[in-house]
Amino acid sequence: MDETAVETALVTGGSGYVGSWVIAALLQRGYRVRATLRDLKREPEVRDAVARVVQADHRLDFVQADLLADQGWDAAVEGCAYVMHVASPMQVRDNVRPAREGVLRVLQASARAGVKRVVVTSSSAAASPADPAAGPADETVWTDPDAKGVNDYGRSKTLAERDAWAFMATPASGGMTLATILPVFIQGPVLGADYSRSVGIVADMLNGKMPLIPRIGFNVVDIRDLADLHVQAMTAPQAAGQRIIASSEFLWFSDMARILKAELGPAAAKVSVRAAPDLMIRLVGLFNPEIRTLAMSLGKRREVSAAKADRLFGWRGRPATDAVLDAARSLMDAGYA
Repeated sequence: MDETAVETALVTGGSGYVGSWVIAALLQRGYRVRATLRDLKREPEVRDAVARVVQADHRLDFVQADLLADQGWDAAVEGCAYVMHVASPMQVRDNVRPAREGVLRVLQASARAGVKRVVVTSSSAAASPADPAAGPADETVWTDPDAKGVNDYGRSKTLAERDAWAFMATPASGGMTLATILPVFIQGPVLGADYSRSVGIVADMLNGKMPLIPRIGFNVVDIRDLADLHVQAMTAPQAAGQRIIASSEFLWFSDMARILKAELGPAAAKVSVRAAPDLMIRLVGLFNPEIRTLAMSLGKRREVSAAKADRLFGWRGRPATDAVLDAARSLMDAGYA
């Protein structure tokens, strides 16, 4: 292959769970990849993680950049044909400012650099209907960030995605195009200790840290399918200007626990299948912000549709059971459970 013809894609948040898998997916397809880190001391950790999937070699390099600072972004996007804006705060509180400022910094720098397309990782939390009983939500649905029950994460994702589309409607966006990916509850293999809180639920179950299972459930997507959808949205002409949900089947936490017990045998000895009373979860939530966030979803079956991804690319996520089991096995193999 002519090395001069290889295009470069920037991945923001390269040390994260989604970021590392997106890096691997791009390298597998022959791209050069540049990844942003807040702390370059994490480079060896990320290289080791990606190497579990693909040999990174000289096609992967790193730059320092922070969502809350202007410094570094112009250098990060220089020479890049594409940008995958995956970086996003995941804490329960105070997500809004870094999410909104970060997406605009990335888009502005990308437009100045002449990037062809930016793919922003949003969330299905930005596509929640006011009435869960209305049926599966699709990409036409937008979360009301001021509605009762919308947590800081959902608010941050909604506002940041709206900011991104608003920027694209201005002359400053130039000829650049945008696609946004809206994943649901992410499962699948981990590449290192920096995995998502959604996979952390499986780890908690395996480690006996969830003695009672709350009446909570989500649609599931496998991280490998999610990374693949990012790459498809990066270059496909039909993805320009589109919001795209990434989802497979719905599972209650109780379903996940039963799957682990049934398929993993003695390795799942600490997994409980006892139900937690709703009232208990709500009471604990009065003192625990993370539990309070989960309590907002008690008993609510908020399903989403990935029909658009299928229609655009023929994309379909693997079974949710496989994603949960592969997450569990990778956690055990790595010594995290």
